[in-house]
Amino acid sequence: MITENNSNELIRRQRGYFQSGVTRSVSFRLQALDKLAGALRDFDQEIEKALYEDLGKVPMEAFMTETGMVLEEISFLKKHLKKWVKNRRVRTPIAQFPSKSFVSPEPYGTVLIMSPWNYPLQLCLSPLAGAIAAGNTAIIKPSSQSPCTAQVVKKLIDSIFPPEYVSVLILDHSESDRLLENKFDYIFFTGSQSAGAHIMEMASKHLTPVSLELGGKSPVIIDRTADLEIAARRVAFGKVLNAGQTCVAPDYVIIEKDLQDRFTELYFKNIEEFFPDNDWSDYPRIISREKYERLQGLVDEAVKAGAEAVGIKEKENLKIRPVVLKDTDFSNPVMKQEIFGPVLPVIPLENFEEGLDFIISHPKPLALYLFTRDRQFEKHVLNRVSFGGGCINDTIIHLATSEMGFGGVGESGTGTYHGKASFDTFTHYRSIVKKSVLIDLPMRYHPYNKRKINLIKKFMG
Repeated sequence: MITENNSNELIRRQRGYFQSGVTRSVSFRLQALDKLAGALRDFDQEIEKALYEDLGKVPMEAFMTETGMVLEEISFLKKHLKKWVKNRRVRTPIAQFPSKSFVSPEPYGTVLIMSPWNYPLQLCLSPLAGAIAAGNTAIIKPSSQSPCTAQVVKKLIDSIFPPEYVSVLILDHSESDRLLENKFDYIFFTGSQSAGAHIMEMASKHLTPVSLELGGKSPVIIDRTADLEIAARRVAFGKVLNAGQTCVAPDYVIIEKDLQDRFTELYFKNIEEFFPDNDWSDYPRIISREKYERLQGLVDEAVKAGAEAVGIKEKENLKIRPVVLKDTDFSNPVMKQEIFGPVLPVIPLENFEEGLDFIISHPKPLALYLFTRDRQFEKHVLNRVSFGGGCINDTIIHLATSEMGFGGVGESGTGTYHGKASFDTFTHYRSIVKKSVLIDLPMRYHPYNKRKINLIKKFMG
């Protein structure tokens, strides 16, 4: 159990380790990334077991959405790190002659990474890889709701790094708040909007910069020109992945009214192909009884409000099989909160502008998915709607690349990471002018006079 005193001591030790300068060398960072990648491979079976115990993830999904993504991120960081850490020359204004200007990247210092339960390995270690690449020390606070994975993460990190460099603290809510009372140089948080607001409030007491990777209701828009069979398959993939417990999972579908029945039919056709012979052993479960009951309650409320629940309603061992809520409208209670499960409201419309108006009148979503072959409609949607990121004619996959940053906007988050964006997130860029001492132009010094003013205007105008 952590106390205020020993959390302070750990942070003090990490600051001392950082201030020693050892984490700044490129060779040290690359070696640390190598150790992290090696440990992920060494702990592969323990990671698989923990993810199955916490969420029912089978090895294929565990590697595809967790371990493999972290390994890809590490590989990308290692490939580009030597280039990113270099000072970058920039143009110097003539008024500052003779001098040269450059931007110099430096690590923030001691950072705190707080991760959620739904992807408890990936959302913990991907940010860590960025923090390591940028040259920081780090304290990791994994979610207590995925305890088996949290313990494996701690065991893995303890096996390769000293605590003054990287340390894992497994804490409850009250202990987490005590930890947040300490001053960090950067805080990276992934989780709910309400928790993110609390993190930002706590960080503001020390003016600590934060990245908040949050969530929101991510819409799917399907127009008449879309390939409906592909749309149904790819929406189904995004919705059953981790049993819908994904921050960028398709939250609801807006579709042309006369396509609703055909979409629903194709959606369940694909579900049956994903789980042939009614074998659901590869399908993850809901993380807890509390969240399981919440999802059941959302379906019941939606039906009472006029939606029709279609799908396989058997439930066992905290597994909720996919449900489509046909004929949902924007006033339905299910539209007032992020679903975070395998329940898919479908809203049939005759006019898509009503749907776009709904999206832009509510908090900006973390993701948006558009299925269309109409270039003009694609352009129209992208110009009208603000969202964190997304896909055209697919779901989910935009976050599975190190070539682009991933993050939200507005209430769905602030800041980005993945690849170069991860390095940038955990890096402060210093702007430096190196002035020559061979010449010292007198025009900027007192006493001021008309001649100096005219010179200044000539150089700066």
